[in-house]
Amino acid sequence: MNLLRAATLCRGQSSKLLSANTTNRLFSAAPAAATAAASNLPPSIPRVGGAFAFPDEKPGQNYIFNWCLNADGVTPLQKCAYRITKPLDLKVAGLDLPKSSPLKVNSKSERSKVPEAGMTDALSFDTFDEVMQQTKDSLSLSEALYCPEGHAPNTNFGVRVITNVKTGGLVSDLVAYLERMPSRRNEPKSQSVTCYVLGGASEEFAGYAIEEVEEQREDGSREAVSVATVVITGKNPALKRIVAGIELSVEGLEADAKERAEKKAEEEKGE
Repeated sequence: MNLLRAATLCRGQSSKLLSANTTNRLFSAAPAAATAAASNLPPSIPRVGGAFAFPDEKPGQNYIFNWCLNADGVTPLQKCAYRITKPLDLKVAGLDLPKSSPLKVNSKSERSKVPEAGMTDALSFDTFDEVMQQTKDSLSLSEALYCPEGHAPNTNFGVRVITNVKTGGLVSDLVAYLERMPSRRNEPKSQSVTCYVLGGASEEFAGYAIEEVEEQREDGSREAVSVATVVITGKNPALKRIVAGIELSVEGLEADAKERAEKKAEEEKGE
């Protein structure tokens, strides 16, 4: 196409030397030649890579954020996933603003209903992993995903909630509960606590797990950190139960960080 455009410009500059009929023949020759060349291709060389329009980003379809969700194990197959970090994002997603902000949530009554995987007989790692994968798969198939993000109150631990629940003000309340992250840290990335909340489920489930992973630092070095995963499913997941999972996860992350720091101090002291 660039060569054809360049040839056209050259012909325009020397139009006095060409007649209108000659110009028309030159323009029509390229498609005819291309068609003839294509017809001479053997059947074993089919045409590939048909032309298509690359879709533009729009509210609910942000490619960088979609990659982050993919890393969390959820693929928004309906191409509709809203990242919600501030009240304005609620309006973009078609949700109501919270009635009060910040929102204080007393989750004491729900904490016993959110066991940690592998710590008691109530929830094994195998059961947790199985339900977590099923929940991720169901969220991937949802018509739309709503993903409030922020810091757990009074901490620097980032939290991302991935849910298909639009009604009941759940997402708005979560935005009011979580503390807004500083703008310099507002690029989408994996968070310390990831909550998978599935509404409309036939069975209720609640649990969380903490694991140690390696994270790459800005200087290229790697360090061990703990991350938490919360899974809540049910017909209408309750805000207090989700908050209980977040709070329990944060307590576990803080305990791991403290233990790691103490161990490092002892090692440095021994040197």
